[in-house]
Amino acid sequence: MKESYAEYLLKKTKNDYDLILDKFSDTRKFVWEDLLPLFDYVNRGDKVLDLGCGNGRLSKIFKKKNANYIGVDNVRGLIEEAKKLFPENDFKVADVLDLPFSENSFDKVYSIAVLHHIPSKKFRIKFFKEAKRVLKPGGILILTTWNLWNMKKKRNLIFKHALLKIAGKSKLDFKDVLLAWKNNEGKKVTERYIHFFTQRDLRKLAKKSGFKVKKTGNLKKKYNTYLIAQKPAEN
Repeated sequence: MKESYAEYLLKKTKNDYDLILDKFSDTRKFVWEDLLPLFDYVNRGDKVLDLGCGNGRLSKIFKKKNANYIGVDNVRGLIEEAKKLFPENDFKVADVLDLPFSENSFDKVYSIAVLHHIPSKKFRIKFFKEAKRVLKPGGILILTTWNLWNMKKKRNLIFKHALLKIAGKSKLDFKDVLLAWKNNEGKKVTERYIHFFTQRDLRKLAKKSGFKVKKTGNLKKKYNTYLIAQKPAEN
């Protein structure tokens, strides 16, 4: 994928979430049960960064863990919603590819359902390297991506876009799709950029970015794939 098109997709994704802000937030009022085991990595007093925090729903979990929480998102409307819902927490408008934090600042970095919105290998590597930069030595990155391989209609989109790419009619990479978001009346509002990841893809990206992979897998309901990776400790 050309860098200029990847940059366009990054801007488009931000604009898409501005368009669907209210309905999206309504669908993210609770923490999904199958995510809960991922929070076992948090210890009391940990400094935790939530990349792509949306409306801040995960902050409830970290509060129970007595962690020091900061949530960031590049969609200002979502950050404003997070501040209204959870005024006791720290939320900032920030780009996950250019974080406003010093090196070695956090014990844990979480990123739930964000990476699949980042186009091109270049920007995905940048995402991992930014997460590694702000983690303390020995710190842990915990992330998930959507696992849509088991959903036939979604999987068929991969073949559709692959055929368009082979025919020279698509600027997307293989395993990229544009997934429709519909309103309550069933009318398409926009199409969000999504990349279909495998566990192998996540492991390769993490290793290439200098992480040590601890674990990958699919969550209980199988609609999310997770990666647990560690920043190497300093010698």
